[in-house]
Amino acid sequence: MKNRYIDLIQQTFEFPQENFEVVDNQLNFNEIPLMDIIDQYGTPLKITYLPKISAQIQKAKRLFNVAMAKADYEGSYLYCYCTKSSHFEFVLNEALKNDIHLETSSAFDISIIKELVKDGKIDRENFVLCNGFKRENYIEGVADLLEDGFTNLITILDSKEELGALQQAWSGKHKIGIRIAAEEEPNAEFYTSRLGIDTTRSLIL
Repeated sequence: MKNRYIDLIQQTFEFPQENFEVVDNQLNFNEIPLMDIIDQYGTPLKITYLPKISAQIQKAKRLFNVAMAKADYEGSYLYCYCTKSSHFEFVLNEALKNDIHLETSSAFDISIIKELVKDGKIDRENFVLCNGFKRENYIEGVADLLEDGFTNLITILDSKEELGALQQAWSGKHKIGIRIAAEEEPNAEFYTSRLGIDTTRSLIL
């Protein structure tokens, strides 16, 4: 019976993945022997390899540029880093080296945006996509950024109710987007606004 962890990996993933290799039965990542780090720091252990962050961002930009050229697409592509993927300052600092924009998912992320502006790492012309389910404190945070002069802030609506709450918090004009539940048919038992707006209902806002 195959019940080793390596058996699970081999039947689940294509291995070795890029930047991983096995040397003398030891797993290396970008030529770094991981067991040496584990021996020093113990487990559980999380490793963030900063050069990979920039490499992946640049890879995404190249892929989009090639696809857009093939399709004669005349628009532009802006890479937006989702802050919820990692809130660590050193990760954000690495991502911001690559001329990117940002996506928030919660009220907590609004505080990060404010600190980045305060530290001069982004400016108020950066695109900020405010995604995710929006409770009252998140809506208030969005309104704060608008009041602070963020000209390219886009609120992504998960429901019509979010628009009403936003209008109460912010009376001025600003850009909005609409998240559509396009790939799944919502039903009464499972459907929530986190899936986006139901396409079977009226989209008139």
